[in-house]
Amino acid sequence: MRALSETRGFVKALVEADSNRILGFTAFGVGAGEIMAAVQVAMSAGVAYTALRDAVLTHPTLTEGLIPLFSSVAESHGVAEVTTTSAA
Repeated sequence: MRALSETRGFVKALVEADSNRILGFTAFGVGAGEIMAAVQVAMSAGVAYTALRDAVLTHPTLTEGLIPLFSSVAESHGVAEVTTTSAA
């Protein structure tokens, strides 16, 4: 995720294959708390990850990074990870 000119950090989610519920989530980097708050609400409500993947999120915000994260779930059989790092 590239936000605030920062390229270091990652987000990772564990999604249950049968129900598509988010079982776990971690984020590291600038603004991780902003992203985590959105996922915590989804987890507390027991909604599928697709609710966040398909949501219309304001731009520019860090929560936009949830779209590529949850778009990768189907390809990875329930574990989704988006990582950005900097060579610096």
